Amino acid sequence: MRHVLFSSVLAASLTASAAMPKVMVMVDEKAIGSVSTSEIETMAVKKLAEKEISTVDQNMVQNNLERIQKAFRGAGDNRAAAAMGREFGADVILLGEAVAKPNAAKIGETNLRSYMATVSFRAVRIDNSVNIATASDSATVVAMDDLSGSSRALKAAGAKALDTIATEIVAKWEKPADASAKKGQQTTVELTVGGMDQIWKLKATRVCLKGNKKNVSSVVQKSYAQGVAIFRVESLLPAEELAEELVMHPPEELKFQVVEIHPAAINLRVVVAPAPKEDEE
Repeated sequence: MRHVLFSSVLAASLTASAAMPKVMVMVDEKAIGSVSTSEIETMAVKKLAEKEISTVDQNMVQNNLERIQKAFRGAGDNRAAAAMGREFGADVILLGEAVAKPNAAKIGETNLRSYMATVSFRAVRIDNSVNIATASDSATVVAMDDLSGSSRALKAAGAKALDTIATEIVAKWEKPADASAKKGQQTTVELTVGGMDQIWKLKATRVCLKGNKKNVSSVVQKSYAQGVAIFRVESLLPAEELAEELVMHPPEELKFQVVEIHPAAINLRVVVAPAPKEDEE
């Protein structure tokens, strides 16, 4: 009965969370070519909210901005971008570049000049480091000063690009490229297990995984450090069902707790199972 209840609750939770991804927004944004701004990031969060897509708290991102910016320089590698998003609990990381520049010449005998902005985005899935959507657009406006001119140009270009990318994210997430496997179909799952503070727990977990030949065809231990082990598992079950199997059939003297599940990644924590109580006479 307990297992049935667990499965129902887990399935309901997965259905709700899988409806829309959680997105981390990172935009390298420059007004007048060098002045950092955050207008496009703000617009992105608002546009995603209109699509009922939740986002990572931007205050949390800003508090870690210096460290993230160092990693952001290498975000041309999708795996680096995915690693950043994974750290903040995102399903998708939305990377953007936005630049506004003024035309050097004024218009006629006036103080007006034109301002051009270019905005581009790409959305990367965290679980497989694949681009699921891209969008770019540009806009030109006329204004009397750099502040309003660059702002209006960025907003005009950003609005069009954001509408495209948000729509694409919704469409691709509803039909993900690596949708959860059906029974009998093999899928690669990255299994992260915390709580490995003793080596016997690691061995017991590895033996448990390799012994589950009905549902697992291959197990490779990728790393083990600071009490966390990462395995690459070739599973014949979708990730959510594999998680259920592991929770219901843990190694002897241990039990698994589910931390997080994605279509191609499972995060568990292992704890010592409580000793069974002796029957009272």
